[in-house]
Amino acid sequence: MSIKKHPILLVSVILVITCIILGAVMFALSGILKSSSSGIGFSNKIGVVEITNEITDSSTIIDQLTEFKKDKRIKAIIIRINSPGGSVGASQEIYSEVRKITKPKIVSMGDTAASGGYYIACAADRIVANPGTITGSIGVIMSFYRIDELAKKIGFTMESIKSGEFKDTGSPFREMTEREKELMNEVVLNIKEQFVRAVAQGRRLQVEKVREIADGRIFTGEMAVGLGLVDQVGNLQDAVDLAAKAAGIEGEPTLVYPETTKVRLWDVIFQSASSAFFKTVSENIKPVVEYRWNGLAN
Repeated sequence: MSIKKHPILLVSVILVITCIILGAVMFALSGILKSSSSGIGFSNKIGVVEITNEITDSSTIIDQLTEFKKDKRIKAIIIRINSPGGSVGASQEIYSEVRKITKPKIVSMGDTAASGGYYIACAADRIVANPGTITGSIGVIMSFYRIDELAKKIGFTMESIKSGEFKDTGSPFREMTEREKELMNEVVLNIKEQFVRAVAQGRRLQVEKVREIADGRIFTGEMAVGLGLVDQVGNLQDAVDLAAKAAGIEGEPTLVYPETTKVRLWDVIFQSASSAFFKTVSENIKPVVEYRWNGLAN
């Protein structure tokens, strides 16, 4: 049977061959595009990691930084900070992770980047702040809540059997002794010194110079530039321009934000309601040591 005598069959064969050829071309092109995704045409991406509100946990921020650090398409990272600080451990963990990044890393400060927020900023290559940004607050605060008077009024007592003199230091059910206060002061001063060393290392300043202003005071962005704590006054776009220049990006860069996890409204409502009481009663009465600015902005 001749194909020429059956035009429908002929057309079908031609279509099949055409589809095969197009499929092969598309497969080849997809391979080329994939292999060149880190090339010139795909090298204008800048990752943006946002640190907002009080710093209480480092895991999410570290995951985002790690993601951008490993992604070859991301040529630079901007860390946008708008935070009064928070937990010492979380701030130090994020600081350490930022230092590990070998790509250009620029910090852009929002309204506030104080204490733990500034601690993290010191790990970047350059820091950009608005003229009126509240920053600095290099220091440590350790808070203890006491409810012993309230316990007496409601007839509640607390007995502790401890293995050593300082085992229940900071208990909310009694006044702290002078020896305990001295011990806690040593701890606070040691953590403060860690902050001072981090600033001196990150900002390439003499330790003594940093120690002179490490009394918890705050500065505006403009004041911080004069002290060497910030590189320049500017906004987020200025930080983007710096990052693009450092990464050798030509043309307008593309800002990439971490993917957000979808959260159901009911989960948010339920979790907020169920944890509100326990957060108030439990977390707020335990001793807390923080790199945090306790200003009116909070």
